[in-house]
Amino acid sequence: MPALRRPLELGFSIEPRADRYDDHVELARAADAAGYDLLGVQDHPYQRRFLDTWTLLSVLAPQTERIRLFPNVANLPLRPPAILAKAAASLDVISGGRVELGLGAGGFWDAIEAIGGPRRSGGESVDALEEAIEVIRLMWSDERSVSFDGRFYTLSGVKPGPRPAHAIGIWLGAIKPRMLRLTGAKADGWSVSLAYVPPEQVRESSALIDEAAAEAGREQSAIRRLYNVSGVVSEGQGGEGEGTLQGPPSLWVETLAEWATAIGIDTFVFWPEADPRGQLERFATDVAPALREAITHA
Repeated sequence: MPALRRPLELGFSIEPRADRYDDHVELARAADAAGYDLLGVQDHPYQRRFLDTWTLLSVLAPQTERIRLFPNVANLPLRPPAILAKAAASLDVISGGRVELGLGAGGFWDAIEAIGGPRRSGGESVDALEEAIEVIRLMWSDERSVSFDGRFYTLSGVKPGPRPAHAIGIWLGAIKPRMLRLTGAKADGWSVSLAYVPPEQVRESSALIDEAAAEAGREQSAIRRLYNVSGVVSEGQGGEGEGTLQGPPSLWVETLAEWATAIGIDTFVFWPEADPRGQLERFATDVAPALREAITHA
């Protein structure tokens, strides 16, 4: 695995609790002011304690000035791709080109079915996601009208629009081999979490993405590698365990720099496990500058 192949970016994650809207606004403003590149919001429409992700992103966008916003990742079975494309493009126009699109094939099928969505097998969910990428890009195109005849989605002479203000990246939440190969062949990025995929597996998974990209005639560096890292920046020695990272700023800097240079992660999204506002500030002050410096001189 080569060293970092694109500039490092850092993000912050918001858990969209319905009883904490004022906190979400404060966190978004603070992340923007602190220099984070990305603000992610997880998408679980069936979760009764959560606000709708697209509604929350839409109200956070005008509360910020420079940070880019994205669903991490949008629940495709509950968000028809043509409408999702229009929603993303609309918010991109409104925000001045500050929207990206994390996209997932689906999971928690009992909950998805309970709220009216389809139940799909693993193979069907990947097939549907591959079709959705085609549909979304058609809806973002300059064509006067577009059609698509798929197994899961169709377009029949629809007129695309609005066109996004910038080239929105489609970043897939992928773990298994077929999804990883789809990421390499057709997506702009890969979003994966420490809680589910340890660093040693990231190396193997990223190699599958690279292989698929090469087969598709794509540059491997064109595909973002995003790692969602849960944990707490704290005192004491700490360490990595149970899918989290716990410890002082020096541990975070050393560990993330190693993951960046050794396994090619170019984007880290911080998911604090406690005290979101305090952790946001501490990561931005005590970790981010030193991490950027360490990677620059690696």
